[in-house]
Amino acid sequence: HTSIIVHKDEFFYGSGGISSCAPGGTLLGPPDTVVDLGNTEVTEEIFLEYLSSLGESVFRGESYNLFEHNCNTFSNEVAQFLTGKKIPSYITDLPSEVLATPFGQALRPLLDSIQIQPPGGNTFSRHNGQS
Repeated sequence: HTSIIVHKDEFFYGSGGISSCAPGGTLLGPPDTVVDLGNTEVTEEIFLEYLSSLGESVFRGESYNLFEHNCNTFSNEVAQFLTGKKIPSYITDLPSEVLATPFGQALRPLLDSIQIQPPGGNTFSRHNGQS
């Protein structure tokens, strides 16, 4: 699980679409590792408009795929929008590294059928005021 913390909220993506919570507020609890990507000049209003656009297009819940379009993809995209920096490649490369193993290939059919949404967040929707 990866996410982006900005403007006092944690934003993440799963099979339910884009969600938010207080930092560390999913049932997964506090993160094992935090990567500081710096500061942003993007205002909260512009950021929420951007997220709304992503949630209606590229990061709809039904577009989620554990290996190819996941929370890492979302975090990387949002990080670049906010700071111009990507998240570390050891994170974004992990799904392809798993698939490169015989075990990963054997499990892929099962894993492709699983819907993943970290519990504890609120589905993001600019229209209802949640963030």
